[in-house]
Amino acid sequence: MGNVQPLGDPVTHFWLTRSMARVLGVSLSEAMMDQSLSAEDYAAMVTRCRMCPHTEACQNFLGQQAGAEKSAPEFCCHAELFERLAAG
Repeated sequence: MGNVQPLGDPVTHFWLTRSMARVLGVSLSEAMMDQSLSAEDYAAMVTRCRMCPHTEACQNFLGQQAGAEKSAPEFCCHAELFERLAAG
């Protein structure tokens, strides 16, 4: 049982995932509508975010953003996916 990793609050990580997408100019709702992202993929993103040890750094990053950023911070587990979705 030593390898069990607790998951973060689902509501918090849902909003962190959406907020990170927003500051990167990605609409997850639109990505789902145009089938670039499935509902299952979206749910998996939130679950992956819940496992991330960088919640505080993420909140700090998001709190410092005034407009759309070009890329996610290095610690973001979704950086590559957000980049792909932003590229269309």
